[in-house]
Amino acid sequence: MAGGFKRGNRQRVPKLQGRGELQELEREGPFKEWLGMPDLYRYYLTVDGEKYSYQTEDPEVPVAIGDKVVFRYKETKAGNWIDRNSLGKAIDPSEYQ
Repeated sequence: MAGGFKRGNRQRVPKLQGRGELQELEREGPFKEWLGMPDLYRYYLTVDGEKYSYQTEDPEVPVAIGDKVVFRYKETKAGNWIDRNSLGKAIDPSEYQ
């Protein structure tokens, strides 16, 4: 099959990648989606002036305000949603010694 892997008749949309300085970080939760499900926390991040949402079971995220961050995300009607487990600090090779 030429053109890559297809699911049904749809071509899979490639993930968008975000990168920049984390300027704001706000947390809501914990929320219980349904009985037996672990608590979920919703984070609102501002990276280089753009707003993103991130939902995870972790009460803390691995980044702090001022960090250079990198992540994958989707654009939805409800805004930009960061993919689960894709948020992390960006590594600058020039500082890696």
